[in-house]
Parts: sequence; structure tokens; C-alpha cells
Amino acid sequence: MIEDGPVYRNPTQPVARRVEDLLTRMTPAEKIGQLNQVFVVPENREQITELIRQGGVGSRIIATSHLAGSTEQQAAEVEDLNDLQRIAVEETRLGIPLIHGRDIIHGHRTVFPIPLALAAMFDEALVEEAFAVAAREAASAGVHWSFAPMLDIARDPRWGRVVEGFGEDPYLASRLAIAAVHGFQGDDPAAPDRVLACAKHYVGYGAAEGGRDYNTAEISDTTLRNVYLAPFRAAVDAGVGSVMSAFHDLNGEPATGSFYLLTEILKHELGFQGFVVSDWASVAELVNHRVAADRCDAARIALMAGVDMDMVCGCFQEHLAGLLERGAIDAARLDDAVRRVLGAKFRLGLFERPYTDPQAGARVRFAPEHRALARRIAARAAVLLENRGLLPLTKEARRIAVIGPLAQERRALLGSWVLDGIIAETQTLVEAVAEVCPQAEILSASRALSDEMLMRAAEADVVILAVGESDARNGEYNNVAELRLPAGQDELIEAVAGLEKPFIVVVLSGRPVVLNRAARQASALLWAWHPGSMGAAGIADVLFGDAEPGGRLPLTFPRSTGHVPIHYNHRSTGRPAMSRYHDMPATPLYRFGSGLGYTTFTFSDIVVSAATIAADGHLTVSALVTNTGLRAGETVAQCYVRDDVASITRPVRELKGFARVALAPGESRRVAFDLGPAELGFYGRHGRWRVEPGTFTVWVGADSSANLEARFTVAL
Repeated sequence: MIEDGPVYRNPTQPVARRVEDLLTRMTPAEKIGQLNQVFVVPENREQITELIRQGGVGSRIIATSHLAGSTEQQAAEVEDLNDLQRIAVEETRLGIPLIHGRDIIHGHRTVFPIPLALAAMFDEALVEEAFAVAAREAASAGVHWSFAPMLDIARDPRWGRVVEGFGEDPYLASRLAIAAVHGFQGDDPAAPDRVLACAKHYVGYGAAEGGRDYNTAEISDTTLRNVYLAPFRAAVDAGVGSVMSAFHDLNGEPATGSFYLLTEILKHELGFQGFVVSDWASVAELVNHRVAADRCDAARIALMAGVDMDMVCGCFQEHLAGLLERGAIDAARLDDAVRRVLGAKFRLGLFERPYTDPQAGARVRFAPEHRALARRIAARAAVLLENRGLLPLTKEARRIAVIGPLAQERRALLGSWVLDGIIAETQTLVEAVAEVCPQAEILSASRALSDEMLMRAAEADVVILAVGESDARNGEYNNVAELRLPAGQDELIEAVAGLEKPFIVVVLSGRPVVLNRAARQASALLWAWHPGSMGAAGIADVLFGDAEPGGRLPLTFPRSTGHVPIHYNHRSTGRPAMSRYHDMPATPLYRFGSGLGYTTFTFSDIVVSAATIAADGHLTVSALVTNTGLRAGETVAQCYVRDDVASITRPVRELKGFARVALAPGESRRVAFDLGPAELGFYGRHGRWRVEPGTFTVWVGADSSANLEARFTVAL
């Protein structure tokens, strides 16, 4: 029975006081229960229900397997979640509510383009809006907590999880980390349309050797702080409520068992106030890493390292009580973990609003305004890589062939990590083109590669060829050794080119692939990612000029798998002119930040507001952007900086500002970027932040090869 009038039940009291009051009332078993996250399937439901009654569960993950992003999952059903919540709230001594977590990676019922595509927009406001819609829909289904955003910097696209992140650049990823956290949590995570965010996978997971999931990574402390930690630091500063420890080991220490990473850096240095949840069973996997002798040892190591909640493996629930009795874990550390978890529940308002209205979802999920936003974002994220005068297409075409292995696909448009989207609500590209051009005859063929496809192409005035990866080819556990299009697709591109018809290659993919053949032979090449529920309509809008292809690449596209890892912000070397290959150029096929539109822009007249500034000073860099084409359009102005001489080797250039600029034909506008200590400094030896005196070079332009440059000096 719940006690009458305790402080922790009083919503007018500060969260910290409510937490402390509740903590003093809890038994060790109840404390440990708060650190235990479970998953529920029919086979274990009765057991889990009883464990909840005993106060042995703090959280439920709404998933049925460790590969939730790659397998079909049960829907998040409000009645089911409310039933378990009722047991926790009404049938336990203290009535502490459960926190329900779900992987809401790029949308809930309305599926947005994959996160890598969201990054391609270079548009923080739209990214925040997408995550806010995802939060609104997920909250209406009873979800309190999303395991996103993924903030792993990824420079090896063989890794399947590159699909979940924001690309290769720490500055872009940091800006979007803030947008995602704000989108999920808003100003008040307790609002009925918000959820708690979770920054993952902490940290360095994107550097896994060979691009293989769960693998080892080696990252120097300097690179860790300047590159891989940057978006997590930004998320913490934005108030992210939780962080997920990663599967891999970093520099010989599994992330889930690393006191250095979880406590010294995350909690002490970065000042993280939320709670750390392990990834699925990664506490138990400390045994596989051979740093723990058994599950009991793993529980001890993970808790003392800084893990506050054990995802599904049950090691904390099974062993923390015995470890506490023996003095093998610190009671103060146990209380710290419980305090962090309870704090999140209070901040979410779960004690005041533990249940979800079963009728709420019908009013929000897949709402017309959500679909409209998803369609707009799909077009904004699409990257036009080549255009030899064919695009935009005229709607007066008489016969349009829409062919290729993905032309009639629905599921592939959604991408990986789609747990609540409905496939039947997703248009195919064939259907979307027919809707945009109702007067045209749409010629298509079966999904299989066949002569029928070529026959349809031969009969058409123009060909739209949809190729790329299925949703099952990327995401967690889905790595590739070769960055090729799937079998037969390059040959299909060549066969269509042989017909001498104008044709557009539309690529649906979650990672860069080698596009040398398509780049040479296609009349136009549109990189459409996995564009989500409204992706086909967004692609059609771009193809027929109803929307601008607004995307710019958030990572570098290699010419060959042998180029990997490849990224624009590599460090200076002693012999840069000799860092090459004998068999192909060392330059990428497409550069970071690149992408075309339907008009042209020039950058000119770069101005630096001060020739010299102090180390703690600021200056403004501006340039004139002019639309030199015949139609209105947008470009992404990008500002890159180089510290010309530093105490350690530094990148040849780094993105330090970006802005979308919309201009009418012939119109010009000056775009400005503020540069200060945050943009000019770096973490040097011994992990110390510094802004060093000397000259800096700054460039403004349309991609990472921008050549409009200026210089300034930082003085002592």
C-alpha cells in the first residue's frame, strides 16, 4: 500500500528533494529493482509481472530481441503498457512507475528519412521538428523514452549502423545532436507530447575495426576528445536525459565497463546529470570480452564503472544484493545510480501521469501534417549528385518507365529501425510518379532483374531507374565487406545506358556505395537514402521540379572500398603530395558537403571582421552568395577553418559553420559566420582545451573543397 502524503508524492517539491525522500524509504532490493530493465514476450510475461509486483523492475524495453532494428517487432500497444504500469503503481509498496523505452530512431508511425539523410539537410530546425513529431507519436503510444539520437561519428561505411547517425563530421553531428535532444525532450520532458532522449552509443563505436559491428576500436585520447566525444558533449550540454554505453571495447576497455569513459569523462568532466543505460545485455558481455570472470563479476564492474541501468540481461537484479552484502560494491554508488533513474522518472512526470490515454494515438499518429512534413524532408534530404541537363523532368512526358529492383518496393523505402511504421501506408516510386504525372503512361516491370525491364525502358521517353540497398542490407549487424551495389545492379545500369535513352538513377541506400558506373553513364544521379513513409512522393517532387533537391553529403563517398576509411577532415601529413594510390585517384568520388540543385550559385567577396583577435575573442567571416541561375533555389553555405600551425597535427580543414540560403534568380545575400574559442580551439595534450596563437585560414563555399579563402591571426 502506498503511504499517505510522502514528500516524493508532492509535485510542488523540487525533484532533488522528492528523489531523496523516496530513496530513504527504499529497501536495497527496491533500489536494485530500479536498475533492472526487462523485455516482455508471452513466454516470460507471468514471470515479469510477478517481478514487478516485488519491486524488481524499473524499466521495460518495448522490443522482443537484441536485433530489434533488423527484425519485425511487436507494436507498442497502450493497453499492454498501461497494464504493467498499473501493477507497478498500484500493487507495489512505493508505487514507483516504470519507464517504457523504445527505439524511435527516425520516426514512429510516420517514418522520416534515416538519420544520415536528416543530416544531409544541414537544417537544424527541420531535424528538431522531425524528432518532435516522432516524440509526439511515440508518447501517444505509451513510450516514455527513446533510444536515440545515435551520435557515433562514422568514417567507415562498411559498418551497417552508419545509417543511424549523422555522418563523419563532429561539428555537424554536434549541432544536430542538440536539435534531436530538443526535439525529443522540448523545454519540459514531462509534457504529454515529449519523451526522454538517449545519446548513444557512448563512445567511439563508429570506429569499430573493419566496419564490423560490436568490434574493437583504437582511438587516441586526442582524437577521442576532438572527434568522437564532441556530439556527446553537445548532447549533455543540451540536457539529454540518458546515455547508452556501447557494445565495443575501446583501447582495451569495454565501454560498458570503463570507469574512465563513464565516470571520469562523462559524469565528472562533461557533468552529465542523467543516467547511463547499458546496451542490450552488454553487461553480461563483459564475460565475453574476458574482463569479467562471470555474470556476478560483470555486474560489479559495470555498476562501479558508471552503468546505472542494466538492459535486459538481469545481472544487476541477480547479483547486486549479494555484492552489496559482501562490500564488493559501494552503497553510495548504488544510491547514485538509483538517484539518477528516479530523477528521470520525476522529470518525466511519471508519478503524476503514469498512464497513457488509449485514444490519444488516433489523433496524432500519421496525421496529415506529419505526412506533409515527412514528404518535405524526404525532398530536402535528397542529394543530386549528377545532372546533365535532364532534371527537373517535364510533366508533359508521354511515357515514363519506372523500373529497377526497388521501383515497386515499399519496405525498402523505410530503411532499418522501423518498429511502428506501417508498410502498406508507404507508396512505391511507381505509384508516386503516377500520382504526380496522371496524364503519362507509366511503364514498369516486376521487381526481379529481367529483360522485361529493358523492354519497358526501350518503349519510354525517359527512364527512372531505382536501385540500391534493401532495408535488410544495413542497420545493426548488417555490415558489408565491399561497398558495391547489390548483385546485378551495375550491369542493369549499363544495360539501360546502352538503350541511349535519357535516364535517371535513383539510389535508395543507408550507406555510401561505389557509384563510378552510374556517375559516368546516367543522365542524372539522385541519392535518395531510405526516405521514409512519404519518401516516394518526396522523390517524385524532386524529379519533376516541385521541390528542390536540398541535400548535401554528410559523409565522403569513396571511389572504391579500398579508400575506406575516408573523410574530408583528415590530418596533415609529412608528404601530402605522395599520399596516393597507383591504381586510382586518392580523391573521393563525391566530397563531404557536396550536392547540386536546379540553379547555380557563386561565392565571392569574403570579409573577415578583424585581422587579429585575442584567444578568447570572436570575429565574423562573411561572403556574398549569388544565384547565377534562371530559377529560385537554395544552397548550403559552408565555413571551414584551419589552424595553420599547431602544437599537434590538426585536420587540413574543419567545418565550423553552415547556413541554408534561399535566393531568387540574380539575387545576392551576404552570409556570416561567428568564429570564437569554440570554433578555433581543440583538445591538445593531456586532454586540455586550448586556443593557440598564430594564423588561421578560413574558407567559405558550397562544399569541403571551397577555395574562397581569407586569413586572420589569434594573438597571445
